[in-house]
Amino acid sequence: MPIVVNLDVMLARRKMRSRELAERIGITEPNVSLLKSGKVKGIRFDTLEAICRVLDCQPGDLLEFRDDTREIP
Repeated sequence: MPIVVNLDVMLARRKMRSRELAERIGITEPNVSLLKSGKVKGIRFDTLEAICRVLDCQPGDLLEFRDDTREIP
């Protein structure tokens, strides 16, 4: 999948555990785990907004596009 979720990186930078994030944004810890692993097909904008507020970051800090189809010269 060319979209990479860097939620685990941001949590580490903010020295925050998944459990605390889950409590602060109002979702379950297993759902945070699914987000961290990238095993989700989508994320609601209000959830993304809440994560960005709590972690004091931008959506681009959490989501990254990697073009795996690009040829290496």
